[in-house]
Amino acid sequence: MKQLAAFEVDDLQKYGVDAADKHDGGGLLRPSRICYLVVLSTTFWTLLFYVHSSMQGGDGVASVLFKPSAFSLPVLSSIAGGRRPPPEQPPVAAAQGNRSVAAPADRCAGRYVYMYDLPPRFNDDLVRDCRMLWFWSDFCPYVANCGMGEEMGDEGGVFSSTGWYHTDQFMLDIIFHGRMKSYECLTGDSSLAAAVFVPFYASLDGGRYLYNGTAAMRDALVLDLLEWLARRPEWQAMGGRDHFFVASRTEWDFRRFTDSDDEWGTKLLHIPAVRNMTALLLETTIEESTLAVPYPTYFHPATAAEVAAWQEKVRRSERKWLFSFAGAPRPGSNFTVRAQIIQQCGASSRCRLFHCGPGGGSCSSPGGVMRVFQSSDFCLQPRGDTLTRRSTFDTILAGCIPVFFHPGSAYTQYTTHFPRDPKSYSVLIMHTDVTAGNVSIEETLSKIPPETVRTMREEVIRLIPRVVYADPRSRRVDFKDAFDVAVEAVIDRVAKRRRDTAAGRE
Repeated sequence: MKQLAAFEVDDLQKYGVDAADKHDGGGLLRPSRICYLVVLSTTFWTLLFYVHSSMQGGDGVASVLFKPSAFSLPVLSSIAGGRRPPPEQPPVAAAQGNRSVAAPADRCAGRYVYMYDLPPRFNDDLVRDCRMLWFWSDFCPYVANCGMGEEMGDEGGVFSSTGWYHTDQFMLDIIFHGRMKSYECLTGDSSLAAAVFVPFYASLDGGRYLYNGTAAMRDALVLDLLEWLARRPEWQAMGGRDHFFVASRTEWDFRRFTDSDDEWGTKLLHIPAVRNMTALLLETTIEESTLAVPYPTYFHPATAAEVAAWQEKVRRSERKWLFSFAGAPRPGSNFTVRAQIIQQCGASSRCRLFHCGPGGGSCSSPGGVMRVFQSSDFCLQPRGDTLTRRSTFDTILAGCIPVFFHPGSAYTQYTTHFPRDPKSYSVLIMHTDVTAGNVSIEETLSKIPPETVRTMREEVIRLIPRVVYADPRSRRVDFKDAFDVAVEAVIDRVAKRRRDTAAGRE
């Protein structure tokens, strides 16, 4: 094109010069070079106008020659004139050739959780008043680090270098709230929510007046909360049946039957409105309105890599004891299963007895207890003050196979977190057989083949991420922890309630 243009200009200049040179003054003047340029310019703009008009009409030769391609710029009228383009619609499907490709699904569909922003008197104020949370001691060290407590060292190589804290079992309310704040499917639109979380610190509130308060004092904040909730449209939608909260204690602390000041606990779980919700407790028997979740342990990993490193550490641990027990006798009876366990363990050369209390070690010393568990094949877990024990989860964390003496210590409790087959990860020796003197614990455990022990231990180690609560401050949590398992269980329960309501069964 550049060569052609140069040729045409040269010709025009040539012909223009010739005409001027040949002018004799007697005829018409021949056009000058300027005239030729004007004619060419007019022709060019006329052609351009014609092409543009033809493209607008969509017909004619121009519409064929200049048909827009997939790489064409947008038509000017769609981005000019001050008009905004129409809002984007949710993608339905995209066509690729002759195939229809579905739009990517919403990964949070059916998993959204709406969390109330409660007035601080229901949670944060309780933490600020940490010195008043427990009649016997100052709880402020335990509320540190989002409820995980103060950070620990590796306790002489017992623990890994990071992720270990002095965590109190009553702090799950705070830990769970912290994890919910970073839940990937948290929504501010309650109409999208599969469940609604109430971040009320029921355990902290319930513990304040257990030993030094009246029944009215124990129930005051709970009743205040219910009045606040009843005014909310989120509550009114299902009467609270899609709501859930955490109370990091056993059910016994929330089941006061009367208004007597002398009776233990609060009446939280006997209030009809509360029974509409799902309460996440450390131990429970009311299946329709509660769900048992693991006790918080000392380990709060931030990433899957930290979990994997710990699993490998306990997998390599030298197990020089067949079985072990960490605990203290209960005063008043020598015929309980605990008393028999201490007697049989103390008499066996294959059992490590970590005797808590006077003359022994401290069961509140995480390093000492975990060192015992990591060196044992089996760890005995009789009932504690109630059916369950926090020690069960410390046992699993150590890669030690738990031995239970009552089904209610695990099998009927943690159904969402533990495998369906209890024999795959634990041993059950009925407490009645032990107290009657019909069973030798050592003999029973020594009969289990070594290969079976290794398989059971591997199943226990596989359970570790499901029974620990990840660091609530971490934004890098990339594994399913006890929090995630619990939230899934709540969402499934709420979904069932919705189905039952739609079918007229509720």
